Amino acid sequence: MSEDRNVSGSSLLLAFLAGAAAGAVVALLTAPKNGREMREALSSWVRRGGPDEAVRRAVRAARGAFDDVRPD
Repeated sequence: MSEDRNVSGSSLLLAFLAGAAAGAVVALLTAPKNGREMREALSSWVRRGGPDEAVRRAVRAARGAFDDVRPD
């Protein structure tokens, strides 16, 4: 991949977040738990601050990916 690509940070972040959301949906659909167990697990995760940490990790990963593709 020797050609230069102009990738904006916002499009890279949007693509990363869309991929993360798709992965989360697949994980929920293929989980071996029934509906009640899944709802309890998700509500517990939300109470523990899981979404905030997930967003922080996604932003860190997206920034790292952007830094990797941005020309110096």
